[in-house]
Amino acid sequence: MESGPAIFAGTVFCLFGAGLLAWTATRARQRRPVAHGVSPVASVAVAGLAAVISLALGTWCLTRL
Repeated sequence: MESGPAIFAGTVFCLFGAGLLAWTATRARQRRPVAHGVSPVASVAVAGLAAVISLALGTWCLTRL
């Protein structure tokens, strides 16, 4: 019974992390701002870190089944 929420949470974390990582990479490759009013290097670093953390959490949730 507990595997259902873990599968859902892991999937959501992985989808969000992958989407954020793809969006950040696309914006950085096009030399467009990731966040307005923030240093481009800092915004790419923070968004990339958030994406990697989200992917790690999703992977952790899915391995706890």
